[in-house]
Amino acid sequence: MSFDHFPPMPDFPAGEVWLAGAGPGDPRLLTLLALHAVRQADDIVHDALVDPRVLALKRADAELISAGKRGGRPSAHQQEINQRLVERARMGRRVLRLKGGDPFVFGRGWDEVMALAEAGIRYRIIPGVTSGLAATALAGIPATTRETNHAVVLAAGHRADDDRSSADWEALARLGQPIILYMPMTQLAGITAALMKGGMAASTPAALLQSATTEDERCIESTLGRLVEDGRAHGMGSPAIAVIGATAGLRQKMLAGLVGWR
Repeated sequence: MSFDHFPPMPDFPAGEVWLAGAGPGDPRLLTLLALHAVRQADDIVHDALVDPRVLALKRADAELISAGKRGGRPSAHQQEINQRLVERARMGRRVLRLKGGDPFVFGRGWDEVMALAEAGIRYRIIPGVTSGLAATALAGIPATTRETNHAVVLAAGHRADDDRSSADWEALARLGQPIILYMPMTQLAGITAALMKGGMAASTPAALLQSATTEDERCIESTLGRLVEDGRAHGMGSPAIAVIGATAGLRQKMLAGLVGWR
């Protein structure tokens, strides 16, 4: 494969912060620009869900700084993360803020770029493959098809203590479109009950996907009414994605010739 005519990668100047998406896990799903950033950075401020195989691609002398936020566990406050990014950039470091999936899909990328902008720090955005769409596709569940849906809803399944908004699940149920839930496990029982209260049938196809693109990857197929029970029976836990809607019922048809991500 020749890269003779490939556009040159941008310089990563000292004192800048780059916000990059690491994708769902497997390093092969990094964008080329994200890989370039990992190899150039002096400091990598990373989330808990960034795969260790991605972090292993760093320079030998680069510093790894954990800023993981995991539900129900002690974790860094967003203000502390913002301050750390600013401080490191002012030290003249090339700072990579590395997030699982995409920085602006439930990744608090907005909070961080606003803090950088207010501090006068230059930054670059590197989009990533968002985990909800990657995990479903690799498991054999399309986000959309012409026969089933003209839209898809991406929704955060958890609610942090400092969140100022939460989804109106009953209203989303009435849309009649598939819903992909990020980080759903702690609130799954309440979400499924609200969706059924909003009119979504208990027989609606559903699936749970755990640890996509890792050695621990698992997927179970179920229905909206049984999703919580089946998830418990199979020991499904975080990190996970839930898919609820017609597209979840297409998995068996897709699996016929689907080659696994490995």
